[in-house]
Amino acid sequence: MALSEQLTAWYQNGNTFNFGEFPIFYKDEGQGDILLCLHGFPTASWDWVHIWQELTARFRVIAPDMIGYGYSAKPRGHNYSIGEQADMHEALLTHLNIDSFHILAHDYGDTVTQELLARHLENPAYDIKSVCLLNGGLFPETHRPRPIQNLLLVPVLGSIITLFYNRNTFGKQFSEIFGANTQPTSDELDEFWHLISHDTGQRVINKLIHYIPERVKYRERWVGALQKTEIPLKVINGVDDPVSGGHMVDRLLELIPETNITRLEGIGHYPQVEAPEATLKAYFEFLDKLD
Repeated sequence: MALSEQLTAWYQNGNTFNFGEFPIFYKDEGQGDILLCLHGFPTASWDWVHIWQELTARFRVIAPDMIGYGYSAKPRGHNYSIGEQADMHEALLTHLNIDSFHILAHDYGDTVTQELLARHLENPAYDIKSVCLLNGGLFPETHRPRPIQNLLLVPVLGSIITLFYNRNTFGKQFSEIFGANTQPTSDELDEFWHLISHDTGQRVINKLIHYIPERVKYRERWVGALQKTEIPLKVINGVDDPVSGGHMVDRLLELIPETNITRLEGIGHYPQVEAPEATLKAYFEFLDKLD
């Protein structure tokens, strides 16, 4: 697959730091207040490309590929965890001498953010100015994993599935979580797949998927962090998402009624890809009110 010029430039203009033995790819562009962007499963920091220019016009944006994702290290046989991903983000911020920042997160990144919020409640070692969460499984009781995700969790079977997981399988399944009228193009699917399969990364997705049982195990900690934090919180949700759409927002309002929410009708699991202008509008309006 020939890479687009934009994706090639994305990689060439990126940076790397070492988190222990693991090289971590990250983007660091723009000027102003710091915005930390946390991507979702199974993709990478490239998820933000459709709103990158606008974000970097307002912020200095830091966006890493987490361990096991994109252009970062993808160790085989590794026990991936949300806690380790949170450690990595903290190490990156320390590496860059950053102790004050906003957070914009999506999906898997939402869960890492919940862990960062829990740590902030225990020991506010850094200043989180605001948090904005896009579609993600904030509550295990409302998360509706896709059939392939449940199969990947099955010991042995999950490893076997990764042997046969390819671009065509990925494209079909990935498209199902987008809105009916906001489907990813073939080129976009190629780009997503390139990042997943880089360094044979498809072989570790059965390891990465263990964030699902982690959400159950740490529910009280991570949901409690959302309920207890005093950091300004915004949620932008594509309500047609079959995984964490409108049904998740309904549960959010039951548990945290005062949450600032924007519902994007007709949009699926990737608001920043499917509706970049609407996502930016909702996010910037939230920030402007804080200012």
